[in-house]
Amino acid sequence: MSVLAVISVIALLIFVHELGHFLAARLQGIHVNRFSIGFGPILWKFQGSRTEYALRALPLGGFVGFPMDEDSDTSFAPDDPNLLQNRPVMDRAIVMSAGVIANLLFAYLVFVIQFTSVGVPQDFIPEPGVLIPQVMSNTSPAAQAGIKAGDIILSVENQPLNQGEENVQVLIDAIQTSPNQPVDLLIQRGKQELNLTVTPDISPEGKPIIGVQLYPNGRFSYERSANPIEVLTFAADEFQNVFVRTAEGFFELATNFSETSDQVSSPVRIVEQGSTMADANIISLFPFTALISVNLAIINILPLPALDGGQLAFLLVEALLGKPLPRRIQESVMQTGLLLFLCLGSMLIVRDISRLEIFQNVFQ
Repeated sequence: MSVLAVISVIALLIFVHELGHFLAARLQGIHVNRFSIGFGPILWKFQGSRTEYALRALPLGGFVGFPMDEDSDTSFAPDDPNLLQNRPVMDRAIVMSAGVIANLLFAYLVFVIQFTSVGVPQDFIPEPGVLIPQVMSNTSPAAQAGIKAGDIILSVENQPLNQGEENVQVLIDAIQTSPNQPVDLLIQRGKQELNLTVTPDISPEGKPIIGVQLYPNGRFSYERSANPIEVLTFAADEFQNVFVRTAEGFFELATNFSETSDQVSSPVRIVEQGSTMADANIISLFPFTALISVNLAIINILPLPALDGGQLAFLLVEALLGKPLPRRIQESVMQTGLLLFLCLGSMLIVRDISRLEIFQNVFQ
């Protein structure tokens, strides 16, 4: 059920993104002839009075289609003022950026719903063990040992890690005193307990590391708030934290790609990590949804071909030159970018499928 829940979350976020484009166009009176979730063969469609709505076989994205873009709709005159390409640059920029804005607003709304329904966090209740919220790389010692995000380390070298923040330092000390030596860990994963052995590597700074983040294990107590301002404030703070951390992650990826590229995930890995989090605590679906929504927004605003940011870059060039680039050049750039993204996406999917535990067990 957790896998289906995560897939549903991703589909919802794609819908939100495309709905942003759709509403931004419709509210300006711009013609829209297609609204599609997914790519490839059509599984279901409905022809409205002005727009065809469809679900397609590959749920890895979606698109909003405009007349004349596909040269398949001849019901409008070429100079129709409500065709997208005939609108001023600012009108088109609003349409192109609306998907990103919709994802950011939705992420904030998710936190509002979380703090309204679950309550605002109060006291932190410590529990035994040390939580691993993130494995930094699939090539890290932790990943190679089989450690996953969401795991809880219950003991190190047969020494129990009890409640409290001091256990994080106990674990760090055990790792840093064992450079290139195996360290035995007792891991809790959902309802399972696993014995794993990890061998720390030496970092560029000369310290033994295993390549994970470490947090004290525990949970917050929640209390429903009757003050809507408190809920909105908590949601704003949490949204800001997620947005800043995500933006910093993308900046680090861009400036240090050779060492951080392994952190780029395909939908397969996202579903796996999300389902692991949901298995541990269903409430974690709220921050997971917000995090993926923010990631989707930032990815799409990047000035790369086949993304919204690429379209906005073309509009910026048009605004500076006073005329658009030749349509043939734009189409060539976008098609090349789309092909590269499809190739990269396929490589990431194959890589992440090969790393799934069930896949590895088959070939052991």
